[in-house]
Amino acid sequence: MRPLTKILVVLMLLGSVGVAQDAPLKRLNTGDDSRGWEGVGRLDIGGTGFCTGALIAPDLVLTAAHCLYDKHTGAVIDPAKIEFLAGWRNGRASAYRNVARAVTHPDYVHTGKADTNRVRNDVALLQLARPIRTTEVVPFDTDVRPRSGDKIGVVSYAHDRAEAPSLQEVCNVMARQTGVLIMSCDVDFGSSGSPVFSFKSGRPRIVSVVSAKAEARGVPVSLGTALEGPLAVLKVELAAGRTLTSSAQGAKRIQVGQTSPTGAKFVKP
Repeated sequence: MRPLTKILVVLMLLGSVGVAQDAPLKRLNTGDDSRGWEGVGRLDIGGTGFCTGALIAPDLVLTAAHCLYDKHTGAVIDPAKIEFLAGWRNGRASAYRNVARAVTHPDYVHTGKADTNRVRNDVALLQLARPIRTTEVVPFDTDVRPRSGDKIGVVSYAHDRAEAPSLQEVCNVMARQTGVLIMSCDVDFGSSGSPVFSFKSGRPRIVSVVSAKAEARGVPVSLGTALEGPLAVLKVELAAGRTLTSSAQGAKRIQVGQTSPTGAKFVKP
């Protein structure tokens, strides 16, 4: 699994938003359970762990930027060592693809403080070595970010549910900060990069990517990136060939207890 950053969010980030009751996690164990969700997959990363990713085009997978850095050294992971297992469930995937190229948001910095400034740019786009063109694995559309109080859902893998994805069909946007969603969704280590869905159009559309675990007023929350603007930037970066390579400089490791100008405090990796 990959580390899902845990941050203590200051109280000012949360408004007094009334939210609906969250749904429990449902493990997508069978073919019937997982039908329609095969575009979400596990990203196996160089034998060192995994994240969650989602297909948004036959050859493009959306995930979190921090998944592309070695959790011990901070060095960029060779994209060729990453494999996307679409719809991975109980030892099988609907499709297996290696990653050919990867881009992170140009403003994402893996060094420094783990705070909401880093979360807002914690998004990456992976180009697969071969497109996935099957009737079973269908890419998801994306949409604009939801408003405070909106109902959303998340499909994710995690350290204690690595062999099948879990769906939380209803959780809530508790607040929005510039470029960051604060959500009630249940995530854990391994859930980095998980797609956050809106169902307003009648079908799931990705509106955010899970970046971090957090605490606010002693309550566990999750943080996600805004998607619309950053995704457009990522596509430009990919088209321009400004991709990550494993020769990129490693990042300095974050020190526990660093505090950002916004007051968000890093708790542990």
